[in-house]
Amino acid sequence: MRTILIIGAGRSASSLIHYLLNKSEKENLHLIIGDLSLALAEKKTNSHPNATPISLDIFDENQRKKAIQQANIVISMLPAHLHIEVARDCILYKKHLVTASYISDAMQELDAAAKENNLVFMNEIGLDPGIDHMSAMKVIEEIKDKGGKMLLFESFCGGLVAPESDTNLWNYKFTWAPRNVVLAGQGGAAKFLQEGAYKYIPYCNLFRRTEFLEVEGYGRFEAYSNRDSLKYRSVYGLDDVLTLYRGTIRKVGFSKAWNMFVQLGMTDDSYVMEDSEHMTYRQYVNSFLPYHPTDSVEIKTRLILKIDQDDIMWDKLLELDLFSRDKKVGLKHATPAQILEKILSDSWTLQPADKDMIVMYHKFGYELDGKKQQIDSKMVCIGENQTYTAMSKTVGLPVAMATLLILNGRITTPGVQLPIQKEVYLPILKELEEYGVVFKEQSMHYLGYNPDKEFS
Repeated sequence: MRTILIIGAGRSASSLIHYLLNKSEKENLHLIIGDLSLALAEKKTNSHPNATPISLDIFDENQRKKAIQQANIVISMLPAHLHIEVARDCILYKKHLVTASYISDAMQELDAAAKENNLVFMNEIGLDPGIDHMSAMKVIEEIKDKGGKMLLFESFCGGLVAPESDTNLWNYKFTWAPRNVVLAGQGGAAKFLQEGAYKYIPYCNLFRRTEFLEVEGYGRFEAYSNRDSLKYRSVYGLDDVLTLYRGTIRKVGFSKAWNMFVQLGMTDDSYVMEDSEHMTYRQYVNSFLPYHPTDSVEIKTRLILKIDQDDIMWDKLLELDLFSRDKKVGLKHATPAQILEKILSDSWTLQPADKDMIVMYHKFGYELDGKKQQIDSKMVCIGENQTYTAMSKTVGLPVAMATLLILNGRITTPGVQLPIQKEVYLPILKELEEYGVVFKEQSMHYLGYNPDKEFS
């Protein structure tokens, strides 16, 4: 049998494992599922005869190398910074590798060695990055094949809560790593290109510069800019494009409300707060406010944020129980961002019956035969339950499909790569449609931003 080693059995691996086990008889597969928690690995195998759960500590070199040696191909579902030792072992033992993570500098350095050993190191093959790359490249290549010239490319994606599970004023719950949500947008100004002009948004203004999107059947959304939209310009073959923008989708009103935390300093992860373990939620909020001999924490908060007590923004803060005198942070040596994550998790954790939702939206502006045109491509995916979530499906299925394509010799281009070649994205996008991941395309007149180019 052909052996697939899956390292990491977390939430994102559920649909991935389910897919490969369903294919295991026909494709002659045996899965070794390794996780630090043997119980979690056992749960994900569901006693399937073609799966073996193992306890795997990737920091145990001997254990890691032994597991990789046994495999024909390795899937790493670890956090991005932990892939590299696995990748080096894959070079050593001549094993193909698949991950859903962005290509790090350390991973890119293995490109020559991967090519020398004729190994496919497929990265960025999840949702975002992943499905976004593949669905974008499909339309871009179709436009170019017809002789069109790309003018605009905008891409938006968001992990949200499904409409039937949307039960709070923020219209949001954690469907993925909460820490990533709290720290979103930090680490440098957002950079993008708009009608030929370079634009920059510093973190302090990021959540007040949003774009609105309409998705039929699901209403209105907003999107704030990702940190660096420009890095995919050459990757997508869009060196001459006038507008290039990538953003994160939320329900309308979220960004304005989130900006309150930014302005107060609660998303800062650069320092530790004193005696955070014994701090109440109310004391946490008060630590960011000026002293006043008579004003309450509530009054000081409203004054500094310039919001009235009948403002929906105030109701959103109250809903989080931010001003509780009784609830304790309970975290030792915590940063403001870590404490905020803890507070939000009280209210934003998905309940057992909740479902999540993925929304992806692309805009393609182009010129063909002297006429400017536009294609909008939209995809909505709703999760089944808390095991087979929309996030798990859209991250895990492309990883699983790419793995099989590599094993079966249908993806052959060696080296460290992302899924922008036709041999990768055409079969995967086609098969994803069978699982409800479908893009609906709509043609229209090119809207652009500034047709007369008088201002920029």
